[in-house]
Amino acid sequence: MALHTWLLYLFAVTGLALTPGPNSLLALSHGALYGHRRTLWTVSGGVLGFTLLMALSMLGIGTLLQASAQALTILKWLGGAYLIWLGIQLWRAPALHLSMADKAADSSGAKLFRQGLLSALSNPKVILFFGAFLPQFLDPRGDLWLQFAVMALTFAVVEGGVEYLLARMAHRIRPWLQRTGKGFNRCCGGMFALMGAALPIAR
Repeated sequence: MALHTWLLYLFAVTGLALTPGPNSLLALSHGALYGHRRTLWTVSGGVLGFTLLMALSMLGIGTLLQASAQALTILKWLGGAYLIWLGIQLWRAPALHLSMADKAADSSGAKLFRQGLLSALSNPKVILFFGAFLPQFLDPRGDLWLQFAVMALTFAVVEGGVEYLLARMAHRIRPWLQRTGKGFNRCCGGMFALMGAALPIAR
């Protein structure tokens, strides 16, 4: 993967990680309830779940590219349209409302890890998203599996870092998100739509 492509991917992945989702909200809630150190279990489970879903998407993309040389172009345009649709949905989404669990509930590391893992795996839309997102950065002339490995590692580091940061700053960020949730959703939705329009035509 070329350096400029990786930097663009890093920028896009960082924006993706900052977008409100079940796992980021779970890390935020657990950070407020149990502290950032215990929430590392939650973050680790979520990152593992996302990595598994990304691997499934990569497997499907790799198989499709082996069957058709034109498949990457088709995937890019379909993926761009899907990203625009996601952006519109996020733009129209209501403000965030975080519900806090009972602090006395079981907060063992294994349970927090399981909650993070299941939160990631229980959303089948993530596979569709990765299927739309990853082809935008692929070079069909390069080693696909090496590119996939770099993408997966980059995503895992960025997603884990952002979720942990949310857990550390939970008491400060949570009230802010609830006050400005609608504007934050529109900012993230606009970013998705912009990526969906720009990435398929970018070289």
